[in-house]
Amino acid sequence: MKVYTCFPGGKAKALTMSYDDGKVQDRRLIDIFNKYGIKGTFNLNYGQVGKRPRMTFEEMEGLYAGHEIATHTMTHPTIERCPLVEVAQELLEDRKGLEKWTGQIVRGHAYPNGSYSEEIKQLYRQLGVAYARVVETVPDFALPKDPLEWHATCHHNDPKLMEYAEFFADFKKSQYLKLMYVWGHSYEFDNNDNWDVIENFCKYMGGRDDIWYATNIEIIDYMDAAKRLQFSADYEKVYNPNACSVWLQLNSDKCVEIEGGTLVDLNTLL
Repeated sequence: MKVYTCFPGGKAKALTMSYDDGKVQDRRLIDIFNKYGIKGTFNLNYGQVGKRPRMTFEEMEGLYAGHEIATHTMTHPTIERCPLVEVAQELLEDRKGLEKWTGQIVRGHAYPNGSYSEEIKQLYRQLGVAYARVVETVPDFALPKDPLEWHATCHHNDPKLMEYAEFFADFKKSQYLKLMYVWGHSYEFDNNDNWDVIENFCKYMGGRDDIWYATNIEIIDYMDAAKRLQFSADYEKVYNPNACSVWLQLNSDKCVEIEGGTLVDLNTLL
């Protein structure tokens, strides 16, 4: 028997988006995401909320439902130049404010100005950050090797955006789990007068049965859950200690859901 981890629903491809700063253009962007079933992560600076063109809390109320809110530091400094105690305060104050506002636990991050260091990565791990996105992109459609240095596939202004999208959408092999990750700032669509770029991308990529549409933290948490599966020595039995389900591919054609808290003999599912 060959056993492989799958994304939810037995899928082998996922799409995620990440947008920074919480400016007023997020409203139009989220309308497009929701129209085509795309899910995104929005990185907010709690200390900058309401400073135009950023939105107020009243304007953002309910806006990000179904998407993820993540940290982006309190005031958006270039943190590699800051003392680590200041970096810690920038992160924690942002996180505490966003958690109080949302009522949720906030564990994701995007580095402001793309600024980070090995020391900052280690600090973030100790402060409970699950992942942090950098600005340098790598178009390899791979899951992050280091979640605290998560490289997106491309920025939405990359001239190869649709070329990457077409390759990803047409990719049929399932030997590896593939992820397409696009990032940017929603205000750039106004600045460049190119809202058609994201509209066309989302229309092309949305509604596909073989793609899992997920936020950044959903991907991180799901892959962590998959790593926690406990297999027997002959890997014919599996116990899922998680509260959530994990999907497995058996041999080349059978995808099965392993529900949380269950011990399953995989032979019975073939």
